[in-house]
Amino acid sequence: MGDSVYFMALGWAAAQVAGPTQVGLVMAVGAVPRAVLMLVGGVVADRFDPRRVVIGSDAARAVMILGVAAALWLAEPGLWLLVVVALAFGVVDALFMPAVGALAPRLTGPDQYVRVQGLRMLVTRVGTTAGPPLAGFAMAYGQSAAAFAVAGGLFVLSLVLLLAVRVGPLPPDGEAAAGPTTPWRDLTDGLTYIRRHPIVGPLVLSGALSQLGIVPPLQVGAVLLAAERGWDAAGIGWILAAFGIGAGVSGLALTVRGRFRRAGVAQNVLLVVASAAIGAIGVLPTVPGAAAVALGAGMLSGVCGGLAGALIQTHTTAAFQGRVAAVNALTHVGIAPLAFPLFGAAAGVFGV
Repeated sequence: MGDSVYFMALGWAAAQVAGPTQVGLVMAVGAVPRAVLMLVGGVVADRFDPRRVVIGSDAARAVMILGVAAALWLAEPGLWLLVVVALAFGVVDALFMPAVGALAPRLTGPDQYVRVQGLRMLVTRVGTTAGPPLAGFAMAYGQSAAAFAVAGGLFVLSLVLLLAVRVGPLPPDGEAAAGPTTPWRDLTDGLTYIRRHPIVGPLVLSGALSQLGIVPPLQVGAVLLAAERGWDAAGIGWILAAFGIGAGVSGLALTVRGRFRRAGVAQNVLLVVASAAIGAIGVLPTVPGAAAVALGAGMLSGVCGGLAGALIQTHTTAAFQGRVAAVNALTHVGIAPLAFPLFGAAAGVFGV
């Protein structure tokens, strides 16, 4: 929720002092350090206690965002402050996300990894759904400063909860290799581990390709489809909301069920069916039909992604969890957006 409120507050604050081009720049600039430093964050998570990395990065976010709220309350800083904040937030995110991914083996056993994935999917959907209305309410009464204050307060609350979390030592297979190593060696070892692992490697590659096949059609394709069919903006909202609801339902289902006997087979079958459902969104002529298919696609792809994440965590040696989580996160936040122009060009040549 804090992330969602922060991003809305950042965009609104930029819109008060700059034009559309500068607003887009401010909103996008944080993705650069997040993508560039994500693999470094995975090395940091594996070299040091991921709990400390998570707590330290969350504390940095809280202090930074509350500082921005105070600055906006006292004066009207220029665009430079928002750019600096966006860059710094991206750096902290690059540390936070891999460390979170490395915590599972220290919290529970492999038999609970599906539930861990399901819960993470569920709370992420709840947070991204509840955050924007909360940000809008805060900005209606106190402009951007109030929204930044709310985001900072949410980060403080999450920090308090993180401080209460107790983690165990690495499992026996998670001890790092003997002898001193360098950060560069740790990074190359992590990439080599992923490339050579017969299960983790293909799953990570499959996840990256799946992001390329899911994110551009939803984020760009829904807009182009609505324009082509003469739907209004509400039609885009219904399609995206339906997919998000479906993904949230799948997270709840994974949390309740918890175990799958043949998770690999189920993951592959669901990936094929979900792919067909995503393609069908562009074929149906009405908003209700497209939204219904998007709901099913969200449910199927959500279960597929949750099972893939659990399989990756189950088969990844604990000492490499941070670096594997970093590569996975990089495919989500760094690679998929790069395909937006390619998808738009393809839609122009072949049709939406």
